[in-house]
Amino acid sequence: MTHPIRMEVLGPQDESTARILTPEALRFLTRLHDIFAGRRQERLSGRMLFRHAIDNGRNLRFLDETKSVRENSEWRVAGAGPGLEDRRVEITGPTDRKMTINAMNSGAKVWLADHEDALSPTWANVIGGQQNLFDAIRRQIDFTSPEGKSYTLGEETPTIVFRPRGWHLVEKHLRYTDQAGIASPASASLVDFGLYFFHNAQELIARGAGPYFYLPKLENHLEARLWDDVFTFSENAIGIPHGTIRATVLIETITAAFEMDEILYELREHCAGLNAGRWDYIFSIIKNFRGRGARFTLPDRKEITMTVPFMRAYTELLVQTCHKRGAHAIGGMSAFIPNRRDPEVTERALAAVQADKRREAGDGFDGTWVAHPDLIPTARAEFDAVLGERPNQLDRLREEVHVTAAQLTDLDIDGQVTDAGLAANVSIALRYLDSWLRGIGAAAIDDLMEDAATAEISRSQLWQWIRQGVVTAEGTRVTAELVENLLAREVAERGGEGSRIDDAAELFREVTLGEEFPTFLTIAAYSRYLVDPIAATPRARGMVAA
Repeated sequence: MTHPIRMEVLGPQDESTARILTPEALRFLTRLHDIFAGRRQERLSGRMLFRHAIDNGRNLRFLDETKSVRENSEWRVAGAGPGLEDRRVEITGPTDRKMTINAMNSGAKVWLADHEDALSPTWANVIGGQQNLFDAIRRQIDFTSPEGKSYTLGEETPTIVFRPRGWHLVEKHLRYTDQAGIASPASASLVDFGLYFFHNAQELIARGAGPYFYLPKLENHLEARLWDDVFTFSENAIGIPHGTIRATVLIETITAAFEMDEILYELREHCAGLNAGRWDYIFSIIKNFRGRGARFTLPDRKEITMTVPFMRAYTELLVQTCHKRGAHAIGGMSAFIPNRRDPEVTERALAAVQADKRREAGDGFDGTWVAHPDLIPTARAEFDAVLGERPNQLDRLREEVHVTAAQLTDLDIDGQVTDAGLAANVSIALRYLDSWLRGIGAAAIDDLMEDAATAEISRSQLWQWIRQGVVTAEGTRVTAELVENLLAREVAERGGEGSRIDDAAELFREVTLGEEFPTFLTIAAYSRYLVDPIAATPRARGMVAA
């Protein structure tokens, strides 16, 4: 019996869109939602309850109920699939056509094709990205710029690892109707995963790789279990062997840091490794402890480096946990980027990236991220120096590491809140939101690569500083009025053709100056600004907030 299609396309359609949103693909998305949409809602409800408990004073700990998983030294994860054995340098970036070709020609070992923090989820970007990946995998992609420059694929290309959007997000251009006749926006996670997997899994296998994924924003092992069940169902649905899918989980929430073993265990038959998602991790700490008093208040963003004690504890534990289970440990992304028009900026960026990657390679990481092709040689040199001809250093078990719960949540670090740091947070958050609203999810701002995660740090720090009555090193008390004045100054200096600066300022006020703290700035922003009018009709029921 053919499964019914209960997935309605509300976004604009054309011939190219129809290649991705085929009846068969929509039927597959319907099946995913029939089985997993309800469980997704349960997991999001669980997030809310746990966050309330932290707000009310609950301290994080390693779980008593899963102690046997952590203490059992016998189990291992599936490990690297074909093409993932050597991950010493991975390039990250969105999936627009030009960026896709540049990433595929970058010389990196892996391309993280990003539909999450580096993607502004306009309908054109979401479906266009799927089209570009479809073409790139089949080596039928090219691009000609408005200036007439042509882009084509080179001979050697990296292994693709696709990052879908997180469990907390919806795709309002697709409306799912459940078997009881109740309509709601589709899950962005299931849409992104489902379309990429359905169209490309068998083609990737035929070309010697496989369907590989980065899983973002997980908060606990139960969310990992949900993904594992999605993988198992999907493999069976298209008739490929169990365990063909490989997932790398970003440990980018403080709650997930306490459940690394458990997350690996739940995904063990599909798991390749963990990644230290540093920027979202910092955001998660601010978000979860924003109301817990002065000792949980962090200094200027630039002072929160990978060498401060709580970040050091987190990365040391990640490497140890991964290697104990045969999983790759992948380092995070330094925000510094080169500027081909400014040699001094480039020199500083290369020096900062070199130090960052030297530390990661020395700590036992098997690979790392970069955000720009010009950084690949620098990052690769540091990992080459440690790895040599070896594909990884899984044999380095880091048995000397002993990380406690107190160390993971010890936020007492040197550093201050300054007037400059305050102004920088206002400027960065506003300019990134302007970029995001214009459909650009990864933006170079003041010689740093900013994405949704770094913008979240800036706006959440401002929210916390205001409510904690922080006084800067110069003696300035951080107030909503002061931030509003800094915002007005920034707005007056920005703008121009194509600008969304006024909308960005309105959004900034909502996520930074409102009494309630939005868990993610992108939720309201997406619904208000990136959804086509027909997809915003009120037929869809409300979804649980993350």
